[in-house]
Amino acid sequence: MKILVIGVNYAPEPVGIGPYTAGLAETLAAAGHAVEAIVAEPYYPDWERATGTVPTHGQRTVERRVGVIRCRTYIPQRPTGRRRILHAGSFGLSALPHAIRAAMRLRPDIVFAVAPSLLSLPTAWIAARLSGAKLWIHVQDFEVDAACATALIAPDSALIRAARWLERRLLAMADRVSTISPQMLAKLGSLGLPSNRTYQLRNWANSGFAPDPVEAGRYRDEWGLGDRKVALYSGSIANKQGIEIIVEAARCLSARDDIAFVICGNGPNRERLAMVAAGMPNVQIHDLQPSVRMGGLLALAHVHLLPQIAGAADLVLPSKLSNMLSSGRPVITTAVPGTGLAIEVEGCGIVTPPGNAVALAQAVAALADDPGMADRLGRCGTVRACERWSQGEILARLEIEFEHILLEGQPVAEPAVIPARRSELPIK
Repeated sequence: MKILVIGVNYAPEPVGIGPYTAGLAETLAAAGHAVEAIVAEPYYPDWERATGTVPTHGQRTVERRVGVIRCRTYIPQRPTGRRRILHAGSFGLSALPHAIRAAMRLRPDIVFAVAPSLLSLPTAWIAARLSGAKLWIHVQDFEVDAACATALIAPDSALIRAARWLERRLLAMADRVSTISPQMLAKLGSLGLPSNRTYQLRNWANSGFAPDPVEAGRYRDEWGLGDRKVALYSGSIANKQGIEIIVEAARCLSARDDIAFVICGNGPNRERLAMVAAGMPNVQIHDLQPSVRMGGLLALAHVHLLPQIAGAADLVLPSKLSNMLSSGRPVITTAVPGTGLAIEVEGCGIVTPPGNAVALAQAVAALADDPGMADRLGRCGTVRACERWSQGEILARLEIEFEHILLEGQPVAEPAVIPARRSELPIK
């Protein structure tokens, strides 16, 4: 197959959507498919061009068998709602000429577009129509609802009403629309998409992040943690996470000298978070750690923290969750019971109410005081990660679904047969 991927985020961005778009493209290329990707220059999660990267000005390079074109994009240092729209629109416009040329040169079978951003989807639609390809849209975040939930844009504004109308129209253009959780699939249904045109494509656990106790010991020495139990958050520091609750929980446990809260991350809210945590000896804030040390960071944690603000738990499923569970450490998340995030964590950790720092602190203390419970929940998380977040199985199923979508509408003299090499895997 020939596949053209269009999406804002891509490696070497260390967190968020980028590693998954790159992993998908690289895995398909390694399987023998011709894959090209049109993406933005790396900027996330710092919202500034990544240091050490050389602008390619739209030139095509080959990265792990994938032809990659990086487009210059407007990157706001303070990503407000309207500036995010300009950022997304600038990528869509910058990517358009490259997408047209790639469509005519590659003649892809499938154009795979990743949302965010919705504003890049018209570019993907044009590329698909020019080449006669199937258009597949993959929704990592419902960005319109997330903008409302995080107060980036007023929910009753004309801008949001226009965005909701545009969201429905753009998703309806696709031959197939995928997303990453059952609850987000239900959201696609509420937008009018029939179930035969939707597909669950989960993010996966990174098998290269196996817990590394030796590296964890180095972290303890470097950061002066001693033998304290670590409540760890690692990832983007932005609006939808509500990271401030971690500092509030740490304040509740300030008398516990056996517990340390460690936050590793970058993003637009980091400076404000550092101000809130100033002078607290049980809170440390560090930069995102390099992927080569991620096994040590995961092993450093006694418990992983996964805060989300109220209203966001069914709009996004944090990609970091899969690696948290596979680490064998329990997870504490702030989510409403019954939401997708709560369901994923139940049995592998503790779910506390969004915005309730006291409840979060109590959960951290409970797991610190009961190592047996922490170990039991952590083992359950490892099993769940293997069952639900295996990269090989997830992408093997995706290949089969690609083959199915290419057969749709084609006249056949006899029933179509899916190649037997992976026919033992379920379709969904």
